Amino acid sequence: MKRMDQSVIDATLELIKSQERATEGNERIKEIVNRLLKDLFNAMADLDITSEEMWKACDWLTQTGKNNEWGLVFAGLGIEKFIDVKMDWEDEQAGIENKTPRTIEGPLYVAGSPESVGYAELETEVEHGAERLYMSGYVRDENGNPIPGAKVEVWHCNLKGLYSHFDSSQPEFNLRRAIITDENGKYEFKSFVPVGYSCPPNGSTDTLMSLLGRHGSRPAHIHFFATAPEYRKLTTQINIEGDPLTFDDFAFATRPELVPHIVRISAEDAAKYGKDEAFAKIEFDFNMVKEKVQAPAGENHRTRAAVN
Repeated sequence: MKRMDQSVIDATLELIKSQERATEGNERIKEIVNRLLKDLFNAMADLDITSEEMWKACDWLTQTGKNNEWGLVFAGLGIEKFIDVKMDWEDEQAGIENKTPRTIEGPLYVAGSPESVGYAELETEVEHGAERLYMSGYVRDENGNPIPGAKVEVWHCNLKGLYSHFDSSQPEFNLRRAIITDENGKYEFKSFVPVGYSCPPNGSTDTLMSLLGRHGSRPAHIHFFATAPEYRKLTTQINIEGDPLTFDDFAFATRPELVPHIVRISAEDAAKYGKDEAFAKIEFDFNMVKEKVQAPAGENHRTRAAVN
């Protein structure tokens, strides 16, 4: 089929822009929307996207919002990954070297987790049948010096692949804690080895992934924020070594430096570590970078869930 004449597309774009009032509105929003409309209209012409396809897309967009799945869509389409890639590039241009790589936050953080110093137990509700996990390490600066008083926020899902707050069957802040590093910059927490999760079956994200010939699942992982005065916020997560989806994550969040070795300690040897049961052990240090004047922002102010 012959492509629509470019002059028709351009005339439509000019008609839309003609309603803008020069002294009103937000210039940055105008610039972005006009560019996106230009790209969309040209894609509609190039690919001969039909009116039926456009209205089906409208229905999907509407349902995605009703399902509160836009955070998952951002992850699954690689948008959140590209945000990180762009931020890494901006850091490189500013001479900032992140020894601990950033990776996506995802949509399931909740502000206000209970705080403790040095050590925390993540389970508000005991997860029966899980493999015990102790994870510990230090928060360090660019030169390897410990940072006392840094805050390490940690969160992960239960064995059903569900996160507290978003899953009303769990107690609030289950598997969510904030650990203030001790005088040596150390943190430690007790939990269990998590599993991965999948997008809600037959939901908007799952439907889109299926149409793209992709799955909508993530490997087992644990999320972290690390913050400290005068340091750039670190947003990262680790993967659980050995998960079959580690390098096939639908959210593209895996980075090889963030797959620490996991050691299994038998019940017979547990006492050597001051524990009374068999457990898995992960040791991992977070390296933070001093804030720099006029450096690109290392944090965004996206809307995040919080307990009312």
